[in-house]
Amino acid sequence: MRPGTDYIISLQGKAGYVAQGSNYARDKARAPLFTYVNEDKLKSIETYLHFVNLLDNYETSTGVKEEVTSEELKENRLFIDAMMETAVMKFAHGYLSNKGQSPSDCDQFKRQLYDIWFRLYHRDRSGGKDSCGFEHVFVGETKFGREILGLHNWVQFYLQEKHDHLDYKGYKARANKNTPDEDDHVLNLQFSWKGLVKPVGGVFIGVSPEFEFALFTIIFLMSTEKRTSVEVKVDEYLLELIVYRNGQCIGTSYPKLLSSNQLD
Repeated sequence: MRPGTDYIISLQGKAGYVAQGSNYARDKARAPLFTYVNEDKLKSIETYLHFVNLLDNYETSTGVKEEVTSEELKENRLFIDAMMETAVMKFAHGYLSNKGQSPSDCDQFKRQLYDIWFRLYHRDRSGGKDSCGFEHVFVGETKFGREILGLHNWVQFYLQEKHDHLDYKGYKARANKNTPDEDDHVLNLQFSWKGLVKPVGGVFIGVSPEFEFALFTIIFLMSTEKRTSVEVKVDEYLLELIVYRNGQCIGTSYPKLLSSNQLD
């Protein structure tokens, strides 16, 4: 998706400090982050279409057991099937297969993706299996009604904002370092959701779901560490890509903008 054409954002003010667990943040953005998104284009792209169908399949509160219906299982598989038709996922599959981290057979690789992203596990030990990598990263969760977990996806951010469930509070930049601009594809954002505040969350803007799946799956499979951090330079951006594992599944994954060429 092209900035300024397929979507328009309004960064507005620089967000202030908010302690983790606080439910109050000064609003430095009177308007939404997304001024415009070409939803017709989104709906015309098969991976986006299947991706959006997954966003209402989860109980966002940790500790509440997830019940996955046969229809939801089908939606998950249709999404993976659609991703595997894209060049970026074919590249990721080939790379991981050559590195000995993934099976060369496409169907087996799809099952590997399913287990990494959609297999349920315990995030809160008080109840049944209540979470998975996809829910945490792309949908978002709440913990004990006190803090926001995950929600690192721009499409979910836009849809929640559109339906007045999410309130953008402003961008976060490193002190006296760099200010993002409205063409940036990675932002650190502050927002409130479900009555709670996320002090800062890293989000790719305008990228496809298969891009994020490919990128974070590669980082996940190329490391056995509980936390993996990779610094990469993409165009003018210096990014930190962070992946936490929960056993054989993604615990969380997100980008963190370290710098860009836009100076204060």
